[in-house]
Amino acid sequence: MSDPELTPPPPELTSSSVASAPPPPPPPNTVFRGPDGIRAGWRVLIFLAILAGLSIAVFVSIGIITHGKRPPVTAQLTPSGLSLTEGVMFLFVAIATIIMGRIEHRRWGQYGLPILSAFKKDFWIGTIVGFTAISACLLGIFALHGFHVTGLAIHGSLIPSSVAAWCVTFVLVGLSEEFTFRGYLQYTLTTGMRFWPSAILLSILFGAVHLGNPGETVAGVSSVVLFGLLFCLFLRRRGNLWWPVGFHAGWDWGQTFFYGVPDSGLKPYHSLFDSTFSGPHWLTGGSVGPEASIFTPIVLLIVAIFFASLYRNDLYSVHVHPPTLQPQASDLTA
Repeated sequence: MSDPELTPPPPELTSSSVASAPPPPPPPNTVFRGPDGIRAGWRVLIFLAILAGLSIAVFVSIGIITHGKRPPVTAQLTPSGLSLTEGVMFLFVAIATIIMGRIEHRRWGQYGLPILSAFKKDFWIGTIVGFTAISACLLGIFALHGFHVTGLAIHGSLIPSSVAAWCVTFVLVGLSEEFTFRGYLQYTLTTGMRFWPSAILLSILFGAVHLGNPGETVAGVSSVVLFGLLFCLFLRRRGNLWWPVGFHAGWDWGQTFFYGVPDSGLKPYHSLFDSTFSGPHWLTGGSVGPEASIFTPIVLLIVAIFFASLYRNDLYSVHVHPPTLQPQASDLTA
């Protein structure tokens, strides 16, 4: 009688037979599931549903704490208010992205913000170019006698504290808005409808959400759509969002804090300089500020041309098939 501890396993349980067994047939395609898993449209809806659930939970909690009283509405940008709003949005999008990454077996970095690339060369080059771009835009308006710096708006110890506060704020703005519109959504829609159709759709949506800003105009929203397309070009050529995050932060910091001009119709608080505009709306942007000026699309086009000539290779990629775990020999023989 043989010893059960030494009895070899049946043939169907050995590693060689398992490795040589044909793979199981894929599940049938349905309206919810395609050959590559859950269809892109449904994944986007799940992502948006998670965001909606998080937002509702927070709004309900705030309503309970404040007994239903609405916070005062202000038409002025402040570091604390903007940091809170953008920080919460970034947190919600990050949570939803992590959840979807677990469902899809994808890593965080695949959605555009790889941790190992954080705040390195691409971010700082983008920041410098963004600040240079808004400076060039205002220089063009100044050349046509539409923009003037009238003097310092803050003095003394308030200057370094305001510099730091607005730096942190606009890094959050860049992270929040870029990851919201060009992170998970761009990646997932690209798997379903390719990169540029997804980029155009999300850039239009990016412009549409700015319609709620006070004083916003069609020209201002059109420029926001162009910003979105430019940021998608940055993403396409660099492979991640750190270049557009830097550009976004540099432009907004220069526009709002350094030069003290309106940002999408909102006036800044504790800007470095006091500035004034005079002239037609096509030149100055009117209530929106320089984003609605004729010089903004010109500057963005110049940036796009130089960027595309410098970075010629498309580094952005998506993996249609999520990774599958292959059986290991140790698992089969354990």
